[in-house]
Amino acid sequence: MADGKISVPDGEEAPASQIGATLEALAATIADRRDAGEESYTHRLLAGSPDKVLKKVMEEAGEVALAAKDVEAWATSSIAAAVAFESACAAESAAAAETPASVEAAAAADCAFDPDELAVQLPPEYDAAIDHLRYEAADVVYHLMVVLERYGISLDEFAAELNTRMTAAERPKGAVCLRPEHVKRGK
Repeated sequence: MADGKISVPDGEEAPASQIGATLEALAATIADRRDAGEESYTHRLLAGSPDKVLKKVMEEAGEVALAAKDVEAWATSSIAAAVAFESACAAESAAAAETPASVEAAAAADCAFDPDELAVQLPPEYDAAIDHLRYEAADVVYHLMVVLERYGISLDEFAAELNTRMTAAERPKGAVCLRPEHVKRGK
């Protein structure tokens, strides 16, 4: 797999669609929890007040937004630090050009400033922020899938909604779409 953060367990074969297989398994698990007891968090979301699961979707969506802002902040601060470093190197290079025999000339040679190749080293906190964003996004998807199950919207029907929003060229070949009488945009 191309992504260094993921792998297929030893002795197992990857499904044709990772996300499809995962969402289908999760949807089946959520549906099965309808018959579970009160000890099941998912059962309580399916059988309890609709406000509880709807509030969770809103809460988790807010947490995704905050997590994304954290990623952006780490990326922005890293880029700003790289720009500041490169600017300092450029200033040293300019000063060294005026006095080539100086100590500045030796330091400027170490900078080798090239504005077309701005190097940004992202800190470990950036990677941790990405991991946190992924975690929060999974919470949103889980709670949204509980809402879909609660109101009887299958994954295929949900896929049809998404596919209907794409052009024919963008949509996967053979993908389901909503029938025109079921296409509703807004209220």
